[in-house]
Amino acid sequence: MFRTLSILSIACLAIASASAATDPFAGDWKLNPAKSKISDQMKVNCVETNKCIFDLGPIPETIVLNGTDQPGEFGTTLAVTVEAPDRWKVVRKKDGHMLISAIWSLSSDANTLTDDFTSIRSDGTTNNIKYTYKRSGPGSAFTAIWIGTPQAMSSTVVLQIRPYQNDGLSFTDSRGQDTNNLKFDGKDYPHAGPNALAGYVSSGRRIDSSSIELTDKVNGTLLRTRKLELSPDRKTLNITVNIPGRSEPDIQVFEHQ
Repeated sequence: MFRTLSILSIACLAIASASAATDPFAGDWKLNPAKSKISDQMKVNCVETNKCIFDLGPIPETIVLNGTDQPGEFGTTLAVTVEAPDRWKVVRKKDGHMLISAIWSLSSDANTLTDDFTSIRSDGTTNNIKYTYKRSGPGSAFTAIWIGTPQAMSSTVVLQIRPYQNDGLSFTDSRGQDTNNLKFDGKDYPHAGPNALAGYVSSGRRIDSSSIELTDKVNGTLLRTRKLELSPDRKTLNITVNIPGRSEPDIQVFEHQ
């Protein structure tokens, strides 16, 4: 689920301060995948022939592999269809709207999993990312801890940076699917928009003139923290993403447009 947040909704950022005209964060920022270090981790534990526990985000989900929509995390549903012993189809929906559709395929030695991952926005537009995962730890077939990286992205990720009142910042993606307006007062501010999850909030604090830290939660559960740092020449924005349970952070590199 939260690949959609950690990869796609990294485009849900817009930043400004009390002086938007001179704020070095102001402007549009484009992700440079070649310079970024983006990874993903998912855990699959098949406890029965047709039932598995999926840990794709902060909350594990137990799903029967029969292709039906079943209750998932944060008000979503998850359906898993076994198309072949080495090929599964994974679909997540919210309020009947398809959020993601993915095809998982195992290599012949079952040590590599490829994920053809497509997210679907409320306006019908899509973004496709192809991941390659490597098995980590014990397991067989799909049961494993899988560590993966994106190999190709079909859409450009752009951060739009805009002011919010006098002392805050506004987060919005370039397609208007998710918006988060917040102030640097330590309070949680909700996300809004067609693709925003219920209970999804963020809070922020300024570290110094070139650094900001954001904390993201859903229904009180910590999803991640993000540290935004500007390069000395103000042409590059580096975002370090720390996710609970992972030892290594993601590093996302954006260039000023």
